[in-house]
Amino acid sequence: MASTLHVRIAAELRFFAAPRHRGGTAEVPYDGTATLGHIAESLGVPLTEVGALLADGVPRSPAFQPRAGTTLEIRPVERPQDLPPRFLLDVHLGKLARRLRLVGVDAAYRNDAADDELIAEAEREHRVLLTQDRGLLQRRALWAGAYVRGSDPARQLVDVVERFAPPLAPWTRCTACNGLLIAVSKEDVQAEIEPGTRRHYDEYARCRDCERVYWRGAHSRRIDVIIRSAQEAHPDG
Repeated sequence: MASTLHVRIAAELRFFAAPRHRGGTAEVPYDGTATLGHIAESLGVPLTEVGALLADGVPRSPAFQPRAGTTLEIRPVERPQDLPPRFLLDVHLGKLARRLRLVGVDAAYRNDAADDELIAEAEREHRVLLTQDRGLLQRRALWAGAYVRGSDPARQLVDVVERFAPPLAPWTRCTACNGLLIAVSKEDVQAEIEPGTRRHYDEYARCRDCERVYWRGAHSRRIDVIIRSAQEAHPDG
C-alpha cells in the first residue's frame, strides 16, 4: 500500500484545491521525497497564500521533508500581511488598478505585459504582484505575489486593502498612469478644460508625470463610494 500524508487545508484556502481535497482532511499519496512546499503546490495552493505549514503540529519550512503518515496543516497568510504596499497588477486586473489609484495606493499596471516581464518588474521595483493566475504565483523567480479574491473590482479592492493594509490617500494619484497629483490653479488649466467645467469647479490637480488634469466633477459621488469602501475595509479603520 502506498505511503500517505494526512493533509488539512484551511477553509480559506480550499477553493484552490481540487473538489476531492476540499473536505476536512485529505489522504494524499506520498513518495517520501517531496517537501511541504511541493505538496502544498501540488494540491493547488500557491506558497504566496500560505502563512504556515505544520507537520504533526510543529511549524516547518516549505523545504521540510515529512515522514509518511505525517499530518500536514496548510494555513493561510495572516492579515494584514507585512509586505511593501507597492503593487504590480497583471493584465486582467486593470479595473482594480484604477480603484487602487483612486484611493492613493501605488499600483503599477500595463495591459500588454507578458508574464516574464511582470516577474522581472516586480523584482526590479520591489512590488507585490497581484494576479488571479495561480501558475504565475508558482513561478520560482517571483519575488512576492498574492492571489486576488473576488470576481468584481469592488470585492477585489476590499480584499487587497484587508490583506495588506496599505496607507490610503484618496485623490492623490493619476488613475491613468499612477503618477502623483499636484494641486494647480484654475488659471493654470483653463485652456485645457471646457467652459462648463470652468464655471462649476474651482479646484484642480495635474499629474506630474503625464500632465492629465483632474477635478472633482459629477463622477465624484461614485468615486466617494469606492473610497469609503476601502476606508471601511482597512484594518486600521
